[in-house]
Amino acid sequence: MNALLIAFLAVVVVTAAGFALVPSLMGEGGRAEKRKKALQGDMRANRMQNDAARNRDDRRKSVQQALKQQTDALNAKKRVPLPAQLFQAGMTIKPAAFVRNSIILGVVVFLVLFVVQVPFYFAAIFAVAGAYLLPRLYVRRRRNKYRDQFLDELPNAVEAIVRGVKTGLPLNDSMRVVAKDSKEPVKSEFQRVLDQQAFGMSMTEAVQVLIDRVPLPEVNFFVVVITVQQQAGGNLSEALGNLARVLRNRKKMKQKVKAMSSEAKASAGIIGSLPFVVATLVTIVTPRYLEPLVTTSVGWICLGAAAGMMSMGIFVMMRMVKFDY
Repeated sequence: MNALLIAFLAVVVVTAAGFALVPSLMGEGGRAEKRKKALQGDMRANRMQNDAARNRDDRRKSVQQALKQQTDALNAKKRVPLPAQLFQAGMTIKPAAFVRNSIILGVVVFLVLFVVQVPFYFAAIFAVAGAYLLPRLYVRRRRNKYRDQFLDELPNAVEAIVRGVKTGLPLNDSMRVVAKDSKEPVKSEFQRVLDQQAFGMSMTEAVQVLIDRVPLPEVNFFVVVITVQQQAGGNLSEALGNLARVLRNRKKMKQKVKAMSSEAKASAGIIGSLPFVVATLVTIVTPRYLEPLVTTSVGWICLGAAAGMMSMGIFVMMRMVKFDY
């Protein structure tokens, strides 16, 4: 009897211990499973973060590579041929007509100098120099004016594209809005991009025409952003918004540099014009005082040497007050 009672109590104790331990073991297993899932979640999150960082690095490298290629291409075009100069100045004249007009200008300068009794060889030298330099200086001035007008309107055009993209418009439609409502010359240049697309070019190929017309770093930034977004994807509105801010900051910096260098430019202009002003005043007061300079061979040699030194001095002063930014 005692043995049966002891066995019964032992069974009851083992059963109770089993019921007591099983939930705890199950709880330990649940907690282990939770820890395992949490660890897997952390590993997945770390993997996603690593992938995002890798994608950012790849996109940054692609942007840097594209920007380097575009910059190298711009630097390789230091010597611009005459047709490209006329194209970048927004002029529709043909190179042959430009050369013809330059020759006519040289002939006119030669005839005018010959009529005022300038020696033949000096008249020929001045005519050749005028025929070569004056038209190219005019084209250069037109190029710079065209570029300045384009850069003044480019930030507004980029911001218009950003607003269009944020409202859900495709990039082509946003550019069409710019081509319709912007000021010249941005209006015409973006219309040329749309025309290139109408001929079957992709957006990456079409935006390259902007570099051909306006080869500037700011335009290069815009082309690189569009090219990388078309190839690698990304948030176009954010990238263009940052670009618009960069363009406006560069514009402010240019204006600040221009204001700071205005005093030096004014001093250079006064120093460069001083000999001509003095010569004019002396001629008015004493008309025959400087006559030997224009009536003798020695005087013409002195004038040529003075012109060369003045040109060199003006060139040096202009380089001193010209800043790269």
